[in-house]
Amino acid sequence: MKEPTTKARLAAISALVLAALTVVAAIYSALANFPRGLILAALLIGAAIAAWYGLLRRGLRRAVGLGAATLLALAAVLIVILDAGVLELVLIGTAGLATVAVTRAAFAVRVPLPGAADPARPVLFFNPKSGGGKAERFKLADEARARGIAPIELTGGSDLERLVRDAVAGGADALAMAGGDGSQAIVAAIAAERELPYACIPAGTRNHFALDLGVDREDVVGALDAFVGGGEKRVDLAEVNGRVFVNNVSLGLYAQAVQRDGYREAKLRTILDTLPDVLGPEGAGLDLRWTGPGGIEHSSGAAILVSNNRYRLGTAVGSGTRPRIDDGLLGITVAGAPTGRGDSRRLPQRPWREWSAPQFEVRADGAIAAGVDGEALVLHAPLRFTIRPGVLRVRVARAHPGASPSSAMPESMLGTASALLAIAAGRQSP
Repeated sequence: MKEPTTKARLAAISALVLAALTVVAAIYSALANFPRGLILAALLIGAAIAAWYGLLRRGLRRAVGLGAATLLALAAVLIVILDAGVLELVLIGTAGLATVAVTRAAFAVRVPLPGAADPARPVLFFNPKSGGGKAERFKLADEARARGIAPIELTGGSDLERLVRDAVAGGADALAMAGGDGSQAIVAAIAAERELPYACIPAGTRNHFALDLGVDREDVVGALDAFVGGGEKRVDLAEVNGRVFVNNVSLGLYAQAVQRDGYREAKLRTILDTLPDVLGPEGAGLDLRWTGPGGIEHSSGAAILVSNNRYRLGTAVGSGTRPRIDDGLLGITVAGAPTGRGDSRRLPQRPWREWSAPQFEVRADGAIAAGVDGEALVLHAPLRFTIRPGVLRVRVARAHPGASPSSAMPESMLGTASALLAIAAGRQSP
C-alpha cells in the first residue's frame, strides 16, 4: 500500500489536534458558562423559527416574523458580549474552520491519469465576458496559440453549437471550452457525440464541473496543457429530455426564482419574494410528481435536484462536490416533505431525501420551470432524466489534481476520523 506523503501526514496530525482542541474548548465553555449555552441555543432556535415564519409570508406577517427574529438574534449577541464570551466563540470558531481546512489538505489527491496522444488540431472556444473577463485578463487566446490551439472567440449572438460543429467539420480533433458550465455542456455534448477529446478551461464564474473533474480552478492558463502531454479519463454526461447537462438540473424554488424579471439584478431579493409562492401556507406549491426508490409515487412542494452523479451534501468537508463523475448514476435529491400515495403504513420522513439511479422521471400537468446548469428554461413535462456512462473523453493537465477534492474523503464523521488516524500513523494514503 502506498504510504502517505509527509504533507498529508502533517495535515492529518494537525486536523486531529485541532479537532480535539475545538471539542475540548467547546465543552469547557459550555460548562464554565452554564446556563448561558442553553439560553443562547434557545434564542438562536427561536430566531430561526421566527425568520422562517416571516420568509414564508408577505406583508405585516413577514415584518413581524423577521422583526422577532432580529430581536432574538440581538438578544443572543448581547448575552455573548455582556458575558465576555466573544473571544471564546471566536477562538472556537477559528479552530473549527482551521480543522476543516487541514482536513481537506490531508485528503487532497493527485491522480496520475493515463497518457494520450496530443491532438493535431485542437480548438478552444472562449467567452471573453465569462467569469468577469478571465479569458481577456489571462490572455487566453495568446496562450492557446502558443500551445498550438486555435482560439475562437464568442461574440454577442454567437451560436456556440454551430461554431463547434463547423470547427469539427473543418478538421478539429479536440475541443476545449473556456466559459460557464452551460457552455461547457454544449461543447462536451458534441465532443462525446464525435468521440473527441475535451478539456474544461475554468474561465467561468464558479467552474463546478472543472472542480469535480480535478482541474485546478486557480490555474486558468495551465488548464490549456490538457492538450500538451495531458492525461485522459472518461466521465459521464446526463440528459433531461435529450438535452445534455454536466452538473445538475434544479426544479422548484430556485428554478422558479430564476424565471422572474429582475433575478439577475437582485438574486437574493427575488428568491425571498418567491419563497411565499412556493413554500408559504397560501402558496400554490409545485405540482411535481415522481416515483421514489421504493416504487411509491410522491409529490414535492419544495425542490428537486437531479445531478450528473451524486453530490456530497450536508458535510463540513467536501460538501457541494461530487466524489466522482464516472459512477454511471444520476444523483437525485428531493427537498421538502414528500407526500406518498399507496402506502398507508409509511413512517414519518425527514424533509429531504437522496438516492442514485440510472433514470428518473418528473411528471406535472403543465410546463416545468428548470435551472439547467444555471440557465433558466421552461421544459415540457414529463422530464425524463438519463445518465450516459463514460461517453466523454476528458483531458486534464498533468499539473492538476485529476480528481474531485472529495474523491478520497470518507462519507461519515467517524470514517473521516479513522482515516485521519491512519494517514497520521503512515498506514494509509488518501
